[in-house]
Amino acid sequence: MSQTLQYLTNEHGERTAVVLPITDCEKLLEDLDDLATVAERREEPVIAHEQFLTELKRDGVL
Repeated sequence: MSQTLQYLTNEHGERTAVVLPITDCEKLLEDLDDLATVAERREEPVIAHEQFLTELKRDGVL
């Protein structure tokens, strides 16, 4: 992430907002979306990696 953050302050000099490059904002939004997906899928059953590879090979994906 960029090191060039800018802050907006109120009349008391307290930081109230941050300005960051759009690419950094896009990366943060993508990370947030990924975390939401992980949270939604938390209760799904899991399979072992080797079993997953076996199934992909069986299905002709690998």
